[in-house]
Amino acid sequence: MKTRKLGKQGLEVSALGLGCMGLSYGYGPAIQKSEAIKLIRKAYELGITFFDTAEIYGPYLNEEVVGEAIAPFRNDIVIATKFGFNYVNGQPAGLNSKPANIRHAVEGSLKRLKVEAIDLLYQHRIDPNVPIEDVAGAVKDLIQEGKVKYFGMSEAGETNIRKAHAVQPVSALQSEYSLWWREPETKTFSTLEELGIGFVPFSPLGKGFLTGKIDADTKFSDNDFRNGIPRFNIENREANMALVNLVKQMAQQKEATPAQVALAWIHAQKDWIVPIPGTTKIHRLEENTGSVNISLSSGDLTEIQNAISKIDIVGQRYPESSEKMVDKD
Repeated sequence: MKTRKLGKQGLEVSALGLGCMGLSYGYGPAIQKSEAIKLIRKAYELGITFFDTAEIYGPYLNEEVVGEAIAPFRNDIVIATKFGFNYVNGQPAGLNSKPANIRHAVEGSLKRLKVEAIDLLYQHRIDPNVPIEDVAGAVKDLIQEGKVKYFGMSEAGETNIRKAHAVQPVSALQSEYSLWWREPETKTFSTLEELGIGFVPFSPLGKGFLTGKIDADTKFSDNDFRNGIPRFNIENREANMALVNLVKQMAQQKEATPAQVALAWIHAQKDWIVPIPGTTKIHRLEENTGSVNISLSSGDLTEIQNAISKIDIVGQRYPESSEKMVDKD
């Protein structure tokens, strides 16, 4: 497994991380804890040293699973988690990035993850009611206390990234990015490059769509959040198959899978990008890790770009309630 650096502060991780959310939340029923632990440990065997979770995944359950799974090799990996929500009766109830809540969230995450320090701590979403300077200042205090090592932001816009970075250097921005959602290229890449901030794309496989295993006939389980995503309604899925077919064609040329090509394409964009695909299946995990050995030439990239420019991707990537929490500035 190759490695990459996130940010000028020197945070080094495997070139491919593992997004752990889907083991407990989001894509249907949580898988059995023993199976989740088995998958995380297999990821480590395959060379993955970067594991992503958050207190809201479950809530809390995902951090507990990750904490138990990584215990045997804790000192050899990087754990990222996130703060930023209120909870009422154990369920999310709005944004809250007040310094006191950040500290409370970190104390809880440390216990659930069974670690002495969080390697990379993200603000999960920008809280419009709390100045970002206060958020960055609270994380800076936690870093000075040794409870956190590096600071990250998620779905943040340029203005807030710059303000936060001036208080406490930001090591990584986590936002959605893939062949079918490329907005970060025009919204944040230049800022990240200027400031020396790494980029961690979630949903690098388009929430499973770019694997080629989903079509207009696919039925999602009742508690799969893709049921509420406009881009995944039946008509839009049908229209967006043009992109999947493009990825399949390139995969045939490379004797690879569509997922591997989609991940290799992300790796080819910038050397400070580390995607974190998630999965609940070990054979998919093995498939994803194989992507680091696939190289796309400048000719391949030009061919993909020319083909994509003729494809209209339809449907919003978030339902309205989630879209409101994305920082646009």
